[in-house]
Amino acid sequence: MSKPHILVVDDEEDIQELVRYNLAAEGYGVQCAGSGEEAIRRIRSEPVDLVVLDLMLPKMNGVEVARILRSDDKTSRISIVMLTAKSEEPDVISGLQLADDYVTKPFSPRILMARIQAVLRRKSDPSHTDCISRGDIRIDPNRRRVEVTGSAVELSFSEFEILLILSRRPGWVFSRSQIVDAVRGDNYPVTERSVDVQIVGLRKKLGTCGHYIETVRSVGYRFKEAP
Repeated sequence: MSKPHILVVDDEEDIQELVRYNLAAEGYGVQCAGSGEEAIRRIRSEPVDLVVLDLMLPKMNGVEVARILRSDDKTSRISIVMLTAKSEEPDVISGLQLADDYVTKPFSPRILMARIQAVLRRKSDPSHTDCISRGDIRIDPNRRRVEVTGSAVELSFSEFEILLILSRRPGWVFSRSQIVDAVRGDNYPVTERSVDVQIVGLRKKLGTCGHYIETVRSVGYRFKEAP
């Protein structure tokens, strides 16, 4: 089986080369782009499995690139790992709305490689592909589609992943740290607020089914056992 193909998007050539070198050493197919516009062109013309994406790009920034990818059915399943110097909590929360993982600069190449491998491993797990029906909610992991009482609901990447994790085990209580570990991988830095923000947005978008996600005081969250 061939290794996944990865696109590194960064306007700093030394960062490009550092990431490219380490990915190539692991056997991945790697290409680089120095701007958001170039990245979109490459992705639309060549198959890409994962994008390592800087946020602070000239003209079209990384958030804009991620939004374009997520809004297109042909590119919405491409994994995104954001690599950026923006480390404030609002930046991380915003980035995780769109990306699979978020790594801050300066970074350890070994940690970045481990994060990329974890993202690709989760994507290839066959247990993540079966459709789930819980009450009036239907979740299709393959198409990343959620329907509530038959109508499609648009969720952010993180909202979708949290719903998927909770709905797989109704009645189980997940702490905030467990939720983030399941979505992002072990030991991902997180604050309680970042999880709470995602849950509030998720409940709102689920509308009449928002109550399916229950708060367990002082512990975390669970999907209602019998919605």
